[in-house]
Amino acid sequence: MQFTEQTISGVYLIECDTFPDERGSFTRAWMPDEFQTQGLSTDIAQCMFAFNHRQGTIRGMHWQADPMWEHKTVRVTRGAIYDVAVDLRPDSPTYCQWVSAELAADNRRVLYIPPGCAHGYQTLADDTEVFYFVSKGYAPPLQRGARYNDPAFGIVWPLEPTMIHERDATFPDFIR
Repeated sequence: MQFTEQTISGVYLIECDTFPDERGSFTRAWMPDEFQTQGLSTDIAQCMFAFNHRQGTIRGMHWQADPMWEHKTVRVTRGAIYDVAVDLRPDSPTYCQWVSAELAADNRRVLYIPPGCAHGYQTLADDTEVFYFVSKGYAPPLQRGARYNDPAFGIVWPLEPTMIHERDATFPDFIR
């Protein structure tokens, strides 16, 4: 696995080792020792799939508040997404800045998002499936979110949104 830290500290784009042959290919998708070598947490409290019918669907921006800040390890098992992390750590030099990466079933990339960051994505293909490892259990009272188009972040999405859950579209402005 090759780990490339992004412009937000602790966010890593991970290229998985893939071994092609006449049958197809084999990919090493989860190597806890390699994550630990990079100083990344390997705690997994839950694994989730999200299926999205339509290209242009946006999910996010989501996080859980302290003490349930969580890290996410995100990959695509079908289709493709434009994956976004926003730094919400007030003491960080990149506070309220965002990074993105294209994750696709074909490129087998993974995005590691550390605690203290919001997460969201836009589907780049119909029938896209996203798989997450999350380090903390779901805590509904600590669930938080920001609009995909919140001016505090200025995220530039690659497609015109086609579908957004009402909750995600109506979060109040993020207060810095």
